Amino acid sequence: MTKLLFATNNPHKLGEIRSMLGSRFTVLSLQDIGFSGEIPEDRPTLEENASKKAFFLFRRCGCDCFADDTGLEVEALDGEPGVFSARYAGEGKNADDNTAKLLQKMAEIKNRQARFRTVISLIFDGEEFQFEGVVNGEIIDEKRGTGGFGYDPVFMPEGSELTFAEMQLVEKNKISHRGRALEKMVEFLLRRA
Repeated sequence: MTKLLFATNNPHKLGEIRSMLGSRFTVLSLQDIGFSGEIPEDRPTLEENASKKAFFLFRRCGCDCFADDTGLEVEALDGEPGVFSARYAGEGKNADDNTAKLLQKMAEIKNRQARFRTVISLIFDGEEFQFEGVVNGEIIDEKRGTGGFGYDPVFMPEGSELTFAEMQLVEKNKISHRGRALEKMVEFLLRRA
């Protein structure tokens, strides 16, 4: 079984990815290898942040690993919060504060179009490969649902009457941005294995 180290301290992301990969891969977390520090993500784009995080981890452990960076991009806000999604309301990375700031900025805006975008940077056999996943949707007026994390309670994907936070994890994974990027990575890994 292929072992991959995932550059995250986020238990929600780890759970999503483990549930998507099932038994085909063993996904190790930073906690599994005893790493408790912060991984730098100070680049101006999702692609550069994912790459920086993956190479940071690769240099430390020398093993196959991957990192992702995800942003919510709101059309009427010129792509905000984008690469700053996790820190939109400040360095505390508080999801409730981030969502409240977004809803406040969107209060008088009619165009609610938005998209979630994930970029995964995989370091495999010493080479970097990137995979992108996008899901389009809209920002609703108030939070709905208790599942998911981050902006999930206010994001309704195209073709659904439910927010990500109202969906079961399996249902969300079938259409999510992270799921789409991960599918591309898994297809790549299966071809290479």
